[in-house]
Order: sequence, then C-alpha cells, then structure tokens
Amino acid sequence: MDLHHVKAFLAVAEELHFGRAAARLHIAQPPLSRTIQQLERHLGSPLFDRTTRRVSLTPQGEALVPAAYDIVRAFDAAERAVAHAGEGAVGTVSIGFAGPSSHPLISALAQRVRQDQPGIELALSSTTYGSEAIGQLADGTLDMAIVRWDATPPGMCSRVVRVDHFVIVVPESHPLAGRESVGMEELVDESWVFLEAASGSSLRDTAMRKAEQAGFTPRVVQQGPDTWTLMALVAAGVGLTLTVDTAFRNVITTGLSVIPLEGGREDALARLIWRAETTPAVDRVLDLSEIALPTPEGYAGP
Repeated sequence: MDLHHVKAFLAVAEELHFGRAAARLHIAQPPLSRTIQQLERHLGSPLFDRTTRRVSLTPQGEALVPAAYDIVRAFDAAERAVAHAGEGAVGTVSIGFAGPSSHPLISALAQRVRQDQPGIELALSSTTYGSEAIGQLADGTLDMAIVRWDATPPGMCSRVVRVDHFVIVVPESHPLAGRESVGMEELVDESWVFLEAASGSSLRDTAMRKAEQAGFTPRVVQQGPDTWTLMALVAAGVGLTLTVDTAFRNVITTGLSVIPLEGGREDALARLIWRAETTPAVDRVLDLSEIALPTPEGYAGP
C-alpha cells in the first residue's frame, strides 16, 4: 500500500462513484478500479460494495477512512517540512535566560514566533545565568541567550534588547527603606545575600565589583538558587541584595523596599547573544526578535 492507493481510495469514498473519482484524479476508470482491487487484496478485505447502480463503503472501508486522511495529512506535513526546512520555517531553537527580569522579553519573543513561525519550536532554559549561558552558546547547547554581558564574546554576535538600572533591595523595616538612592559605600557593614557563586550570575559579579570599588568586600551570609529565593531572604531580614529594577517589578514585593543605586544610574544592558554561525531557523527567530525586542534608542552598537 502506498500513497496513490490511499488517495484513490479516498476519492472513491468521497464520490461514491468510480467515474467521478477517476475524473477527479485525472485517470481512466479501469486503472482506478485496478488500484482499488490491489488495495483490497493487500488489506484482505473488501472496501466497497459495488452494484450497477451504486457504490457504498463496507464496514472495513468506513474504518479505513479516518486512517487514510491521517496518512495523507502526515505525508503533506512531511513534504512541507522538507520544503521549508532550508528556509528556517521549521526546527527547534534553544534559548537560555534566567530570572524574572527576562520573563517579559521571553514572553514577547515567544508570542511573536508562535504567531509568525508556528513551525519553529522554542526550547527554553529558564535557569541559565551569564557565564553559564556563554559557555553553552560556545559548545552548541544553546542557540541564543538573554544575559547581562558587558561585551560580545569572540565568535558571537549580540544586540542590546533592554536597558535596566541597578537597585539595592532591603527589608521594608531597614533604616535605608524609603531612601531615594543609596551609595555602595554606605553598605560596608551590611550582610548580603546573593545567587550561588557557581550560577555564573553577572549580577553577583557586578555587586562584588561595585563593593570593591567602594573599598570593601561584601559579607555574604546566605546564597540562593534564584531571584525569588533571594527576595524571600531579604524580606526575612537575612541580608540585602543587588539586582536590577525590572527584576524587582516581576516578583512579590511584600516586605521589601527597593532603592536606586547611586553612581550615575549606570546602565545594566540585557543582551540577546547568539553564535556567529547560525541555522535558518535561528535566523528566522533573530529576524522576529527585531520586532518583538527592538534595540533601545542609542544602543545600536555592539
């Protein structure tokens, strides 16, 4: 049994007339009859009751109809997949990101891809921080990632997709709560909570760097696996943390106070990063990212 048998069967099943079915298939009626007979011999069952006046489906023929449609649809889907694969219309693109600040970006991109390229599946990795993401891009585990990174790594390309600003998060009962801003040098005696060192978080590295510039090493009293845990630790009074304003907007804020960090409101750049060598599917997603995640004005450079 092959596809032309199945299509011949469906034509007769829909028309219930061999002459009309043959005309629809652009063949003569005798070859169509032979095709149906071959299919019946292969299946070992009659598919049609034939008389001089009418053609009707047997119970076996009625049972074959849904499966025959499935076969034709599957074959058509396979043809489309092969035809469009080289154009990037189908495939899987793996994207790494981490933290609540990335969720609106991923949501916007996923919505656009689903709308414009439903044949492309996004494989999302939601706990992939800075240096880990760069490593997975380099070894091919990821196709692209949204991270905070100061510059584009060798062999990769990047584009700024959002500009954030650094903030300090304290318990709402803390003496600093409600301040319009705070300098890093004022936090020398504070306890800190950060993401685990092995996470590769760029925010942890930024906090360490800013503390060093202010003349001290942060006293880290607790580490957590994700931003939600850090916020819970801060709300419990365990310590302070440094994050970005967009992260704070996307978590529960009960018991917390956010204070902009002084220092000229240094920009924290969220970048979409990908390997220089891409696939057609990745190229399609990158094109759509220009619409879903436009580069902020003034940040078009690398």
